[in-house]
Amino acid sequence: MKAFFDKNQKIFNLIRKYFRMELEGIENLPSKEGAIIAPNHSGFAGFDAIMLSYEINRALKRIPRILAHHFWFAHKTTAAAMKKLGILEATTNNAVKLLEKNKIIILFPEGEDGNFKSSFSKYKLQEFKRGFVRLAILTKKPIVPTIIVGAEETHFTLSQLKFTKNLFGAVLPLPLNLWPLPAKWKIKFLEPIRLDYPKSYVENSDFMNKIARQIRDNIQFQLNLEVNKRTYTYFR
Repeated sequence: MKAFFDKNQKIFNLIRKYFRMELEGIENLPSKEGAIIAPNHSGFAGFDAIMLSYEINRALKRIPRILAHHFWFAHKTTAAAMKKLGILEATTNNAVKLLEKNKIIILFPEGEDGNFKSSFSKYKLQEFKRGFVRLAILTKKPIVPTIIVGAEETHFTLSQLKFTKNLFGAVLPLPLNLWPLPAKWKIKFLEPIRLDYPKSYVENSDFMNKIARQIRDNIQFQLNLEVNKRTYTYFR
Protein backbone atom coordinates (compact mmCIF):
# COMPACT_ATOMS: atom_id res chain seq x y z
CA MET A 1 0.00 0.00 0.00
CA LYS A 2 2.82 2.42 0.82
CA ALA A 3 4.39 1.85 -2.59
CA PHE A 4 1.00 2.40 -4.22
CA PHE A 5 0.49 5.70 -2.38
CA ASP A 6 4.04 6.88 -3.10
CA LYS A 7 3.75 6.01 -6.79
CA ASN A 8 0.43 7.82 -7.13
CA GLN A 9 1.12 10.76 -4.81
CA LYS A 10 0.26 13.42 -7.41
CA ILE A 11 -3.00 11.68 -8.28
CA PHE A 12 -4.06 11.48 -4.64
CA ASN A 13 -3.22 15.16 -4.13
CA LEU A 14 -5.49 16.02 -7.05
CA ILE A 15 -8.25 13.80 -5.64
CA ARG A 16 -7.97 15.56 -2.26
CA LYS A 17 -8.40 18.94 -3.96
CA TYR A 18 -11.24 17.61 -6.12
CA PHE A 19 -13.13 16.52 -2.99
CA ARG A 20 -11.93 19.48 -0.86
CA MET A 21 -11.02 16.89 1.76
CA GLU A 22 -11.44 17.87 5.41
CA LEU A 23 -10.21 15.89 8.41
CA GLU A 24 -11.25 16.16 12.04
CA GLY A 25 -10.25 14.20 15.13
CA ILE A 26 -6.77 13.13 14.03
CA GLU A 27 -5.79 13.22 17.71
CA ASN A 28 -8.08 10.23 18.26
CA LEU A 29 -5.88 8.00 16.10
CA PRO A 30 -3.09 6.09 17.89
CA SER A 31 0.46 7.01 16.94
CA LYS A 32 1.90 3.57 17.67
CA GLU A 33 -0.76 1.24 19.07
CA GLY A 34 -2.92 -1.06 16.99
CA ALA A 35 -6.53 0.00 16.47
CA ILE A 36 -9.73 -0.90 14.68
CA ILE A 37 -11.01 1.92 12.47
CA ALA A 38 -14.79 1.38 12.16
CA PRO A 39 -16.36 3.73 9.57
CA ASN A 40 -19.71 3.97 7.81
CA HIS A 41 -19.51 2.43 4.34
CA SER A 42 -20.75 3.81 1.04
CA GLY A 43 -19.84 4.65 -2.49
CA PHE A 44 -18.50 2.35 -5.15
CA ALA A 45 -15.91 -0.46 -5.25
CA GLY A 46 -14.30 0.45 -1.92
CA PHE A 47 -13.30 3.96 -2.98
CA ASP A 48 -14.00 5.24 0.53
CA ALA A 49 -11.67 2.60 1.98
CA ILE A 50 -8.78 3.66 -0.25
CA MET A 51 -9.25 7.35 0.52
CA LEU A 52 -9.57 6.71 4.25
CA SER A 53 -6.40 4.64 4.22
CA TYR A 54 -4.54 7.35 2.30
CA GLU A 55 -5.63 10.06 4.74
CA ILE A 56 -4.51 8.03 7.76
CA ASN A 57 -1.16 7.42 6.10
CA ARG A 58 -0.84 11.09 5.22
CA ALA A 59 -1.63 12.18 8.79
CA LEU A 60 0.30 9.57 10.78
CA LYS A 61 2.84 8.10 8.35
CA ARG A 62 1.31 4.72 9.22
CA ILE A 63 -0.07 2.24 6.70
CA PRO A 64 -3.50 0.91 7.74
CA ARG A 65 -4.51 -2.49 6.43
CA ILE A 66 -7.93 -2.76 4.81
CA LEU A 67 -9.91 -5.95 5.39
CA ALA A 68 -12.25 -6.82 2.52
CA HIS A 69 -14.99 -9.33 1.66
CA HIS A 70 -13.80 -12.80 0.61
CA PHE A 71 -15.43 -12.28 -2.82
CA TRP A 72 -12.42 -10.18 -3.88
CA PHE A 73 -10.07 -13.09 -3.14
CA ALA A 74 -12.05 -15.79 -4.93
CA HIS A 75 -10.26 -15.31 -8.26
CA LYS A 76 -6.52 -15.04 -8.78
CA THR A 77 -6.84 -11.83 -10.81
CA THR A 78 -8.73 -9.87 -8.15
CA ALA A 79 -6.72 -11.54 -5.37
CA ALA A 80 -3.49 -10.34 -6.99
CA ALA A 81 -4.87 -6.80 -7.23
CA MET A 82 -5.87 -6.88 -3.55
CA LYS A 83 -2.42 -8.13 -2.56
CA LYS A 84 -0.78 -5.33 -4.54
CA LEU A 85 -2.87 -2.80 -2.63
CA GLY A 86 -2.10 -4.44 0.70
CA ILE A 87 -5.74 -5.43 1.22
CA LEU A 88 -6.42 -8.65 3.14
CA GLU A 89 -9.39 -10.95 3.38
CA ALA A 90 -11.61 -10.09 6.33
CA THR A 91 -11.02 -13.09 8.59
CA THR A 92 -10.63 -13.17 12.35
CA ASN A 93 -7.20 -14.76 12.02
CA ASN A 94 -5.88 -12.05 9.68
CA ALA A 95 -7.26 -9.25 11.85
CA VAL A 96 -5.92 -10.65 15.14
CA LYS A 97 -2.44 -11.13 13.67
CA LEU A 98 -2.34 -7.52 12.49
CA LEU A 99 -3.65 -6.07 15.74
CA GLU A 100 -1.22 -8.11 17.82
CA LYS A 101 1.54 -6.52 15.73
CA ASN A 102 0.09 -3.10 16.62
CA LYS A 103 -1.13 -2.41 13.10
CA ILE A 104 -4.10 -0.20 12.30
CA ILE A 105 -6.88 -2.03 10.48
CA ILE A 106 -9.88 -0.63 8.62
CA LEU A 107 -12.96 -2.78 9.04
CA PHE A 108 -16.42 -1.68 7.89
CA PRO A 109 -19.02 -3.09 10.32
CA GLU A 110 -21.83 -2.74 7.75
CA GLY A 111 -19.96 -4.84 5.21
CA GLU A 112 -21.12 -4.80 1.60
CA ASP A 113 -24.68 -3.99 2.70
CA GLY A 114 -23.49 -0.50 3.59
CA ASN A 115 -21.14 -0.03 0.66
CA PHE A 116 -23.62 -1.06 -2.00
CA LYS A 117 -26.92 0.11 -0.55
CA SER A 118 -29.21 2.19 -2.72
CA SER A 119 -28.56 5.93 -2.66
CA PHE A 120 -32.20 6.33 -1.63
CA SER A 121 -30.95 5.14 1.80
CA LYS A 122 -27.90 7.38 1.93
CA TYR A 123 -26.44 8.06 5.36
CA LYS A 124 -28.72 5.45 6.93
CA LEU A 125 -26.46 2.89 8.57
CA GLN A 126 -27.19 -0.75 7.92
CA GLU A 127 -26.96 -3.40 10.62
CA PHE A 128 -23.48 -3.74 12.12
CA LYS A 129 -21.83 -7.13 12.07
CA ARG A 130 -20.22 -8.08 15.39
CA GLY A 131 -16.72 -9.00 14.20
CA PHE A 132 -15.16 -5.65 15.08
CA VAL A 133 -16.47 -5.93 18.66
CA ARG A 134 -15.09 -9.45 18.95
CA LEU A 135 -11.67 -8.29 17.76
CA ALA A 136 -11.58 -5.41 20.24
CA ILE A 137 -12.28 -7.75 23.15
CA LEU A 138 -9.89 -10.48 22.01
CA THR A 139 -6.95 -8.16 21.34
CA LYS A 140 -7.66 -5.36 23.87
CA LYS A 141 -7.22 -2.80 21.08
CA PRO A 142 -9.42 0.31 20.78
CA ILE A 143 -12.18 0.85 18.28
CA VAL A 144 -12.07 4.27 16.59
CA PRO A 145 -15.59 5.02 15.26
CA THR A 146 -15.24 7.02 12.06
CA ILE A 147 -17.58 9.13 9.94
CA ILE A 148 -17.16 9.61 6.19
CA VAL A 149 -19.36 12.32 4.69
CA GLY A 150 -19.31 12.89 0.94
CA ALA A 151 -18.85 9.43 -0.49
CA GLU A 152 -22.63 9.03 -0.64
CA GLU A 153 -22.80 11.87 -3.18
CA THR A 154 -19.64 10.91 -5.05
CA HIS A 155 -21.18 7.75 -6.49
CA PHE A 156 -24.89 7.04 -6.76
CA THR A 157 -26.18 3.48 -6.53
CA LEU A 158 -29.56 2.60 -8.01
CA SER A 159 -29.84 -0.83 -6.46
CA GLN A 160 -28.00 -3.98 -5.35
CA LEU A 161 -27.33 -7.15 -7.28
CA LYS A 162 -27.40 -10.11 -4.92
CA PHE A 163 -25.90 -13.37 -6.10
CA THR A 164 -26.46 -16.90 -4.89
CA LYS A 165 -24.12 -18.80 -2.59
CA ASN A 166 -22.70 -20.46 -5.72
CA LEU A 167 -21.25 -17.06 -6.53
CA PHE A 168 -19.95 -16.57 -2.97
CA GLY A 169 -23.13 -14.81 -1.87
CA ALA A 170 -21.76 -11.59 -3.31
CA VAL A 171 -23.59 -8.28 -3.23
CA LEU A 172 -22.60 -5.85 -5.99
CA PRO A 173 -23.86 -2.36 -6.85
CA LEU A 174 -25.78 -1.12 -9.83
CA PRO A 175 -24.12 2.32 -10.09
CA LEU A 176 -25.57 5.33 -11.82
CA ASN A 177 -22.16 6.91 -12.41
CA LEU A 178 -18.63 5.52 -12.59
CA TRP A 179 -16.83 8.86 -12.71
CA PRO A 180 -16.85 10.37 -9.19
CA LEU A 181 -18.81 13.58 -8.73
CA PRO A 182 -17.06 16.50 -6.95
CA ALA A 183 -18.82 16.15 -3.61
CA LYS A 184 -17.09 17.72 -0.62
CA TRP A 185 -15.67 15.06 1.72
CA LYS A 186 -15.15 15.12 5.46
CA ILE A 187 -13.62 12.33 7.52
CA LYS A 188 -14.09 12.59 11.26
CA PHE A 189 -12.46 10.26 13.79
CA LEU A 190 -14.45 9.96 17.02
CA GLU A 191 -13.08 9.18 20.47
CA PRO A 192 -11.63 5.66 20.83
CA ILE A 193 -13.68 3.00 22.58
CA ARG A 194 -11.98 0.36 24.73
CA LEU A 195 -13.85 -2.83 25.55
CA ASP A 196 -12.09 -4.15 28.64
CA TYR A 197 -14.15 -7.29 29.08
CA PRO A 198 -13.07 -10.91 29.62
CA LYS A 199 -12.49 -12.79 26.37
CA SER A 200 -15.29 -15.18 27.30
CA TYR A 201 -17.78 -12.38 26.57
CA VAL A 202 -17.34 -12.92 22.83
CA GLU A 203 -19.47 -16.06 23.22
CA ASN A 204 -22.40 -14.02 24.57
CA SER A 205 -24.42 -13.14 21.47
CA ASP A 206 -26.81 -10.80 23.28
CA PHE A 207 -23.93 -8.83 24.78
CA MET A 208 -22.09 -8.60 21.46
CA ASN A 209 -25.23 -7.42 19.68
CA LYS A 210 -25.83 -4.81 22.37
CA ILE A 211 -22.31 -3.33 22.08
CA ALA A 212 -22.41 -3.32 18.26
CA ARG A 213 -25.81 -1.61 18.34
CA GLN A 214 -24.64 1.04 20.82
CA ILE A 215 -21.62 1.89 18.65
CA ARG A 216 -23.79 1.95 15.53
CA ASP A 217 -26.30 4.29 17.17
CA ASN A 218 -23.52 6.66 18.22
CA ILE A 219 -22.02 6.74 14.73
CA GLN A 220 -25.48 7.33 13.23
CA PHE A 221 -26.11 10.21 15.66
CA GLN A 222 -22.76 11.86 14.88
CA LEU A 223 -23.24 11.22 11.16
CA ASN A 224 -26.63 12.95 11.25
CA LEU A 225 -25.06 15.97 12.96
CA GLU A 226 -22.38 16.27 10.29
CA VAL A 227 -24.82 15.86 7.40
CA ASN A 228 -27.19 18.45 8.88
CA LYS A 229 -24.34 20.96 9.26
CA ARG A 230 -23.54 20.87 5.57
CA THR A 231 -24.68 23.98 3.73
CA TYR A 232 -23.44 22.79 0.32
CA THR A 233 -22.24 19.62 -1.36
CA TYR A 234 -20.79 20.49 -4.77
CA PHE A 235 -18.69 23.20 -6.40
CA ARG A 236 -17.76 25.26 -3.34
